[in-house]
Amino acid sequence: MDAEEYAELVLRCVERVPAGRVTTYGSIAEAVGAVCGGGGPRQVGTVMSRHGGGMPWWRVVRADGSAPPTHALEARQAWLSEQTPLRPSGSVDLTRAFVAARLPD
Repeated sequence: MDAEEYAELVLRCVERVPAGRVTTYGSIAEAVGAVCGGGGPRQVGTVMSRHGGGMPWWRVVRADGSAPPTHALEARQAWLSEQTPLRPSGSVDLTRAFVAARLPD
């Protein structure tokens, strides 16, 4: 599988995350890796940084529920707008908001 196909699978996972919910870079890496046999959270992050601008990128968070520091303010605004469950720290409450990434059937 080439990089373009990998990126397409990542973006398809992101599109499936409903408003007010999140998934993680690792969960997307697992879902896509099951199809293509490789990749990890950092590779997913690279795809998102290069191709994810038109996607609901704020619905993909780190394993601790936080957004990358460079996007934290924008992500927080989107989370509040979508009523995403948050912790007092401002990160996403993964116990209430997490959905496992999955590809379309």
